[in-house]
Amino acid sequence: MRSTKEILEAAKMSAPKLALADGEQINKALLKIAELLCTDESVNAILAANERDVERAEGISEVMKDRLRLDPKRIAAMANGIKAVAALPSPLGKTVSEIARPNGLIIKKVSVGIGVIAIIYESRPGVTSDAAALALKSGNVCILRGGKEAFLTSSEIVRVIRQGLSVTGLPEDAVTLIEDTTRQSALELMRANGYVDMLIPRGSAGLIKACVENATVPCIQTGAGICHIYVDKSADFSKALNIVENAKTSRPSVCNAAEVCLVDCAIAEQFLPLLRERLAEVELRLDERAQEYISGTPAGEADFDTEFLDYILAVGVVDGVDGAIEHISKHSTHHSEAIIAEDKATCEAFTRQIDSAAVYVNASTRFTDGGEFGFGCEMGISTQKLHARGPMGLSELTTYKYIITGDGQIR
Repeated sequence: MRSTKEILEAAKMSAPKLALADGEQINKALLKIAELLCTDESVNAILAANERDVERAEGISEVMKDRLRLDPKRIAAMANGIKAVAALPSPLGKTVSEIARPNGLIIKKVSVGIGVIAIIYESRPGVTSDAAALALKSGNVCILRGGKEAFLTSSEIVRVIRQGLSVTGLPEDAVTLIEDTTRQSALELMRANGYVDMLIPRGSAGLIKACVENATVPCIQTGAGICHIYVDKSADFSKALNIVENAKTSRPSVCNAAEVCLVDCAIAEQFLPLLRERLAEVELRLDERAQEYISGTPAGEADFDTEFLDYILAVGVVDGVDGAIEHISKHSTHHSEAIIAEDKATCEAFTRQIDSAAVYVNASTRFTDGGEFGFGCEMGISTQKLHARGPMGLSELTTYKYIITGDGQIR
């Protein structure tokens, strides 16, 4: 077993080697990794490891177990995600700007990889392949630190990735998995100055908070999604019910699932009974005004500030779009919010005043996803404003440097 320090050193040493690879070589490696993931040998090994992880998982809900569990279809989807990344244009080596100075210097601003990216995540083994593919395509070395619940599964996936790198001539240590699953290894990554150029946490609000508060390396705040849907008095009821159902129930364990539904007081009496009927399997936690129209669990003090990640939805009644905007401004995690309305002025007021990474008009919040945005897949969903916001695809994993060409100029 390699120590975290040894892995950090190996990753740092591989960065200059990876920088020499061109887009064609990186794509060749990605396609080989996708091919290897789908061999019978790899699928059987990954599923066997995943079965052991699921058996060992303790104290987690069935919804969270669903995030952990893999099957052949999900492994094929992982491979397809890697192929989709390979098919994207390279973000590297692009001339962002070029200036010719009066003294003859040519100053080019050129896109480059960030360097060494560390990702701390929890029980979603699919993140392992997504993160590695995006990091490689954007010219970055990737250090993965998954949760202990998925360690065996992630180990098998990384083994396949490293095999693909090796057979295509790229350094194996361009993708590594931290082998120590204790909190100490996470803390080491958070403070790995000189080794880690950017840290990305993906997981619970607690994990993200710990990284933001403890990291001394640059850290992206991602993921925690208290996503709101506001149903306006001008909404088409059929459209609204379909959107709320999809946003809440299609996969409640992910960060882009809706956690709060706000309903305009002008239609609450008509709409809420229809919502109760449509979401029969969902526990509705109702504020005092919503309780006047339907039965459900009275909302507690924290229910409008909770990422349930389960079949639970907080429901409130508000005074029109202004009331919705005021509520969201107080309770949002700035991930994704939606308005269901037919009135254009109302929609414009909502989109201009809501300060979140993704703001939807008449569509489900479940679309906040790198694949759905055409990025292939994503490294995470940033809820901050510097340097990235929303789904982090290839361009968000690059920076730039200036290349200055002269002919003997001195200052």
